[in-house]
Amino acid sequence: MSAPPAARDPVSVSRGDDGVAVVTIDRPERRNALNLAVKNGLADQLGALDADERVRVVILTGAGGCFVAGTDIAEMAQMRPADHGLLATDRVFAQQRRCRKVLIAAVEGYALGGGCELALGCDLIVAGEGTRFGQPEIRVGIMPGAGGTQWLVRAIGKYRAMKLVLTGEPLSASEAFAAGLLSEVVPDGTALDRALALARTIAGMPPLAVRAIKEVMQLGADAPLDTALALERKAFVALFDTQDQKEGMRAFLEKRPPVFTGR
Repeated sequence: MSAPPAARDPVSVSRGDDGVAVVTIDRPERRNALNLAVKNGLADQLGALDADERVRVVILTGAGGCFVAGTDIAEMAQMRPADHGLLATDRVFAQQRRCRKVLIAAVEGYALGGGCELALGCDLIVAGEGTRFGQPEIRVGIMPGAGGTQWLVRAIGKYRAMKLVLTGEPLSASEAFAAGLLSEVVPDGTALDRALALARTIAGMPPLAVRAIKEVMQLGADAPLDTALALERKAFVALFDTQDQKEGMRAFLEKRPPVFTGR
């Protein structure tokens, strides 16, 4: 008797020698819906990539022409309040917020519910022009629970965010870009290619400056302006004590490409 086929891992990772890693959600039978296996797989991979000093940029994407169509309602329907704590259903989103690496979402098809929140937790979002973004949780009796209400109001303002969350109506990629929700809109089927190009550009930048920029922009977004400006200034001055600052400015004056080492 032959052994049953091994279950396919719904989350896979590919690493290049260019400092870029691609994390792919591959659950095509459910349009990559986030069940616990996918969420735990994502959390584990993001944690490992964050600890890997060879990785500088991480791309999140979905297989089969879809990013993530939502959270798996079939799995979630019978959950009680305590289950969310016991099962740590928000673990991947917490791991995403802690990640020191630049995160880029390469989005095609749908980014709905938890999928929209997963994209919103990234630093850049590149979307195919046919993509739809939305938080339809209200239509099944709940609300966004992994950052949707907070990310959206910060990204597109209270009034557009309220409409999106209270009606559950999706935004087209062009509408999302016009609202300030996306970094770029590209032809369908090319989001990953464009995300890879952006990732390689960022991976070639001085790592300490990249990390400082991400940290200051994250912390400063919710701080009073004077505090945010002080954080920026402190980080700016600290970079003058790095070898990369010396190399970058010397290379500029010598009219040659810089060689950054992250020191």
